Amino acid sequence: MKALIVDDERLARKELMKLLEEHPSIEIVGEAGNADEAEKMIEETNPDLLFLDIQMPGRTGFQLLESLDSAPMVVFTTAYDQFAIKAFEISALDYLLKPITAERLADAVHKVMEKDKTKNGRARDKKLGLDDQVFVKDGDRCWFVGLANVRLFESDGNYIKVYFDANRPMIHKSLNALDEKLDERAFFRASRKHIINLSWVEGIEPWFNGGLMVKLRGGDKVEVSRRQAAKFKDMMSL
Repeated sequence: MKALIVDDERLARKELMKLLEEHPSIEIVGEAGNADEAEKMIEETNPDLLFLDIQMPGRTGFQLLESLDSAPMVVFTTAYDQFAIKAFEISALDYLLKPITAERLADAVHKVMEKDKTKNGRARDKKLGLDDQVFVKDGDRCWFVGLANVRLFESDGNYIKVYFDANRPMIHKSLNALDEKLDERAFFRASRKHIINLSWVEGIEPWFNGGLMVKLRGGDKVEVSRRQAAKFKDMMSL
């Protein structure tokens, strides 16, 4: 598993690299001292895992994740325990409090390897599919969301509302830009305002002016425009 260490403290990076020598399943492909360096290295090395500091000069670890189309697995490293617990209570794969101990790192690596079993050996596609995850930050709350759990994207001005579980956070992105990133075999552009996850479709019925009304598991209903109805029928083998 390819990993990248992102921390503004050189000593902290070196200490973590030393500890990771005991885990040959993880290959360190680089280290970065800030978010700008990390973003370039992520594009170049395509890591499976980030060991990511939160508070860094310039952009924070959060802001780095927000800039990525698809988030690798992330283990946060931080000296701020109260902040970490609050921020990641429902989203973090794991977080390590500095100074990092060998025992605590071993626990985190175990979690990483268990999660990786679900996509063992899978090459990362250019398009984002159901096996990918994204980082969503809305105010003080943060999530790592598997796209398989996102049933609906809804345009709202210059933002997109992301529907998963009981949450509907907003991200600053256009629906057109998102549509270009998503695998069309898994996600369908129902209208100018909506993209639906096809695996969540529970029912379909005719609607006004040649359109369709789609019911998703959980009760959400989305209108498929007349323009998209024929393509949708074809994709769903109606």
